[in-house]
Order: sequence, then C-alpha cells, then structure tokens
Amino acid sequence: MYPLKRRAWLGALGAAAVAPALTACAALDSPMAAALRRHPPAGLPRRADLSSVPFVSSDDGLCGPAALAMVLAAAGAPAPMATLTEAVYLPGRDGALQAEMLAAARRQGALAFLLAPTLTAALTEVAAGTPVLVLLNLALPWWPRWHYAVLVGYDLDRDLAVLHTGTRRADAWPLDTLAHTWFRAGAWGLVVQPPGRWPATVDEASAVTAVAAFEHTQGPAAAEAAWRAARLRWPEALASAVGLGNNLLAQARWDEAAQVLAAAAQRHDSAAAWNNLAVAEARRGRQDAARTSLDRAERRARAAEPQWAATVAATRRELGF
Repeated sequence: MYPLKRRAWLGALGAAAVAPALTACAALDSPMAAALRRHPPAGLPRRADLSSVPFVSSDDGLCGPAALAMVLAAAGAPAPMATLTEAVYLPGRDGALQAEMLAAARRQGALAFLLAPTLTAALTEVAAGTPVLVLLNLALPWWPRWHYAVLVGYDLDRDLAVLHTGTRRADAWPLDTLAHTWFRAGAWGLVVQPPGRWPATVDEASAVTAVAAFEHTQGPAAAEAAWRAARLRWPEALASAVGLGNNLLAQARWDEAAQVLAAAAQRHDSAAAWNNLAVAEARRGRQDAARTSLDRAERRARAAEPQWAATVAATRRELGF
C-alpha cells in the first residue's frame, strides 16, 4: 500500500464490491455535511443538477480515464477514452495516479485546478455549472479501495449527492456517504476549465499555479490567453502580472513584456518584477534602463526580499553588468 499523496490508485471495483462499503458508510453522519445542510453558505442553491454531463461507463479499473473524459467533455475539451487510458492508466497497478490525471487534462488543452478540500467548495462548483472529479476511498483507511467519480449534482433538502460513477449514471448517494468516502481519500478533487475561464472557487494563487503548469505543458503561446485572463481577473495582483510578463519574455516579445513588468515593478516594488524587467530592457537594447532596473531589484532584495538575491546576481552575470 502506498501513501495517498504519492500513490492514489483506484482499484478495479465492481458494483458488488462497492455496495457494501456504501451501505456501511451511509449510517454514519458527517459533521461537515450536517452543518452544510443546516446552514448552507449564502448564495448556495439548495440543489443543482448537472446530470446532462456526458457519461462514460467504466469498469476493470478504468474509472480514472472515464472520470477525466467526463469532466473534459463538460469543459469543451473532449478526448477519446483510448487516449486518456493510455495517458493515465497503469495496468500493473490497475489504476491511475493523481499527478497523471492533472497532467493529462493539461495535455488535452484544459486548465486543471485542485479543489479546496471542503464540501462547500465542491457543491459551489456544481452549482456554478462545473462538475467535480473526486477521488473516493470506498473501503477503510487502512485497507483502501480507491475510486474516481464525477460529482454532477446535489439536493440538500433530500440529503443527496449525485455522481457519475462506474457503470452508473447520475447515481444518488447520501450526502454523508460522499463526505465520508471523499474525506477518507484525502478530499482530493479536480476541476477543469478551458483557458480563460475560472472555477467559481478559484483564488489568484490557485489560478497562477494552474496556468503555470498549463504553460509548462502546452508552451507559452498556448498559455498567453490564460495569463491575460488572470491579469483581468486580478488586475492589482503581482503574481499574475509577473506570469504574463514572463510569458511574453518567453515569446521574445520584449516591448510588451517590458510594459507589463514595468507596471508590476512600479506598483509592487518587487525584486522579481525589477529583475525580469531588466532582462526585457536588455533584450530590446536599452542597456541603461536594464542596469537601472537590475539595481532596483538588488536594492529591493537586500532590503526586504532576500530570497531573490541569488537570482538577481545570476541575472547580473548573464547580462554582463
């Protein structure tokens, strides 16, 4: 057995194997689910239905690629089951790793976001029209049976969650069962969106992480639209501005990069922004401006951001200043 954070395998789970675990869990009350039923967050609808999300039936351990196929189709990035199976399914383990699920979503042209580990976050996404891919443990903490499914609805008044799972489309589960099986698996959830669209619960840090990973997979040109969307969504934030500036640097668009990075450096007095602005200025032949920016980066690093000192020194060597 492997630690969940390193190895999250789904087992080959037939309906007969799943049912006893669900029956046993349904008798337990989840405090988080109970609190959510009694006092849902303001604005959260009492029910939501995304059962029209395309359903992909699976057995023999293929619920990972099947669940991924469903959320990708809902995000407008459909992928053949055979492609996803080849990408994420490990026959020797009869399952799929979480890291490969994230990477495969990006390879299909979608942004992949890890969901905050709360029922409120999961239901908020569904209410906003986005299905949530969840990893469940259908057995016991010390003898897990991993299973991927897609949350496609809920009804707080009836204490129900609705999942596309295994061979069952829009299967109604007690909300407590979802809570127990999901939290027993570490409350790992995945949301995918096309570049330029954001999950309802996303914050800037999560967005930057998702876009940076997407850029690493798809390249700077493919990620530019997502960086620009992040810049529009969080116009005063540093990380998305530096991300867009770096994206433009990677595309050798020196003038545009300098404009974005200069604005970020002036607004935030950031060592990272000043450092990268120096690179942009040097690349467009403005050596004096590059030296001035690098001096600002060095002063800022010395005064308040020592973590950037080595980077600034490396940039100075690279630029020959």
